Amino acid sequence: MAAPKFKTFDVRPLLARGEEPLPLIRSRVDALAPGQGVTIVAPFMPAPLIELLKSEGFQSTMEHRADGAWAVNFWRE
Repeated sequence: MAAPKFKTFDVRPLLARGEEPLPLIRSRVDALAPGQGVTIVAPFMPAPLIELLKSEGFQSTMEHRADGAWAVNFWRE
């Protein structure tokens, strides 16, 4: 199978405004087709999100970026 194609969703502006990003993350995750993934960019490692999506069968990889943000890739096998 080919590597998933990832769309990036940067939640930092939402968090900076005090908004809860989970509903928007949820809608993006629920809309993923086979072979697609989403990369969440956050100012911290989103451990609860990783656990939640893992429990739903998602794989994840993460990277602590040079700018201090975390980029977490989510996809289903």
